Amino acid sequence: MSDIYAVRTNQKLNFARLHVKALEQAEEASQWSKHARIESYHESILFFMASGYAALLREIAENYNLNVGQINRFSDLSEQLEVTGQESPEVTELEQLERDRGSWVHKMLSAYEACWQASDYRQVNTEVDSSISEIHVLQINPDHSEDKDVLAEYKAWLQAFRELIERLRAGMQEW
Repeated sequence: MSDIYAVRTNQKLNFARLHVKALEQAEEASQWSKHARIESYHESILFFMASGYAALLREIAENYNLNVGQINRFSDLSEQLEVTGQESPEVTELEQLERDRGSWVHKMLSAYEACWQASDYRQVNTEVDSSISEIHVLQINPDHSEDKDVLAEYKAWLQAFRELIERLRAGMQEW
């Protein structure tokens, strides 16, 4: 096993961490471009986290000797495991996280998907399955009153992501 995807996963998480730090600095700045910088960091953090998640899926696929080039989302990994008749505790845990509308994985992926949408109205959504980040990126001109909460959410997701990776890698090494 080459570990190329493990390196890629780590790289994307490091990029997300760097952008979280840059977001913190942007929130403290008083420049005229402050809000544009904040919004750009919101989306870049989501991009790097979603890219890190995709790299993690490929890392798992590589561990199970699957066709890594065909893994773009969780369903691709799940389908290949099913075709090969393999079971994976890592995939079971990821499936639970993706299906649980209150989990950080589900919220992070939903917030990332929201980057591809736009809305010209303030969406008020207090459901457990949405995140502050998702609501924030849907808005074209948010009032930035929730910036500190979004930052806290990103930090929590990044920490949970690190813990998930450590746990999954420890399980894969036992093989």
